[in-house]
Amino acid sequence: MSSLLDRMVGGFYRLIEIILVLCMSLMLVMVFGNVVLRLFFNTGIDLSEELPRFAFVWMTFLGGIIGLHRRSHLGVDMVVQALPVLGRRVCWAISQVIMFICALFIFYGTWMQHDIIAGNASPVAQISMLWVYGVSYVTGAAIALICLSNLVRLVQGKVPDNELIDVHEEGLAEGLEAERDMKAQQMAGGAKP
Repeated sequence: MSSLLDRMVGGFYRLIEIILVLCMSLMLVMVFGNVVLRLFFNTGIDLSEELPRFAFVWMTFLGGIIGLHRRSHLGVDMVVQALPVLGRRVCWAISQVIMFICALFIFYGTWMQHDIIAGNASPVAQISMLWVYGVSYVTGAAIALICLSNLVRLVQGKVPDNELIDVHEEGLAEGLEAERDMKAQQMAGGAKP
């Protein structure tokens, strides 16, 4: 059962990644195509103003899910790193609860605006704006479930200590390793007569 659930969750994240790639491709093709048409043929595609904007909205909302899943959002971890493990666990739990509440607000806010959003049509494509902003239903629900899952894992004691710091700066490990190497070289150079 757990294997099936893991495959379903993995498939969900894979589907989101595929949608992100499709949105990026749509943006690239539509904007580049429209630039070429305007430059060389003095014409353009009306949809190329609207669809890339809609794709960007989807990329932003769905990218937030992937970012939370991969723990790759920006953050400040100076204080948390200075805390003992218990303090890190408490801070991590607080951050998960806050994100859970915000995700519920995203979902609820979309629910409250559902009729208004659904009743509006885009100016060019004439599609319901629910197709554009309805992605916040998915984002709110997915982030709430990720945070809830993280809280359950924390209560069960299944969260490793290295996961308690949500921020992983790019290149930080390499920088710290280079600093250690430089100190070791200085110590070795100072020890020689």
